Amino acid sequence: MESLGVLMTCPMNAYLEEELRRRCRLFRLWSSPPEKRSDFLRANASEIKAVVGNATVGADAELIDALPALEIVATYSVGLDKVDLVKCREKGIRVTYTPDVLTDDVADLAIGLTICIMRRICQADRFVRSGAWIKHDYRITSKFSGKRVGILGLGRIGLAIAKRAEAFNCNISYFSRTPKPNTDYKYYPTAVELAANSDVLFVACILNEDTIHIVNREVMDALGPNGVLVNIGRGPHVDEPELVKALVEGRLGGAALDVFEHEPHVPEELFGLDNVVLLPHVGSGTVETRKAMADLVLGNLEAHVLKKPLLTPVL
Repeated sequence: MESLGVLMTCPMNAYLEEELRRRCRLFRLWSSPPEKRSDFLRANASEIKAVVGNATVGADAELIDALPALEIVATYSVGLDKVDLVKCREKGIRVTYTPDVLTDDVADLAIGLTICIMRRICQADRFVRSGAWIKHDYRITSKFSGKRVGILGLGRIGLAIAKRAEAFNCNISYFSRTPKPNTDYKYYPTAVELAANSDVLFVACILNEDTIHIVNREVMDALGPNGVLVNIGRGPHVDEPELVKALVEGRLGGAALDVFEHEPHVPEELFGLDNVVLLPHVGSGTVETRKAMADLVLGNLEAHVLKKPLLTPVL
């Protein structure tokens, strides 16, 4: 792949960056100041045939148009909302992503977040560290086992969450565009109906025009003052101003969030709330999984250069 010019859109993984540097002709978009990036792209456009992006900085229409020699976009993520698929399809640009290898980590974290928020683990840790335990006992909390679990999106990650929740004797139901075959989980035709019949609502669907703010005020009110929202999907799935109001006003019991609408910016109103857990988008953030994702990106680029079938094609 020595002759392949690859544009990496932002720092994302040291191993991936080093392997791209070693195997390809690597161009780092962030090495140029933002005000000079148009000049940087114009100067190198003829040599850049591949873009490697992620869930933060992918390949939008402007970037694609600036790279007339572009042949493939290999995103270091399972989400595709940062890649303009319509533009790629129009220009015959191939697209790959990194499914499956991160499913277990994200599902593990989803369950961990749920137990963390329901058993108030973060708060209990602070309680001990502050010395308050010497003065009085910690408050009792709520169990996860046996709860009604609703899952928005029963894809790879949604199914993995469901399997883990089964081990806690949870009653599983879901919402998706259509009922899924080969599953006994109860299907609800709307997100509101699912939320109304759930104690814990997991957001695990893809992000597209239909799922932006799929968790709105109506869904939050249906989940109710004892309900818990867990978002390991994408930030824009949740209407954040409405989420803040629901939590502050007690219309929603709690929220555990790994993703946010305007990352890395998080609504400051959430910082002072005792019924939320906030993580910095680390669902796939283990050494093992991030290396597997990087290897998948590299494998797709190699397959493209060798004119072999792509490992995980989208287009």
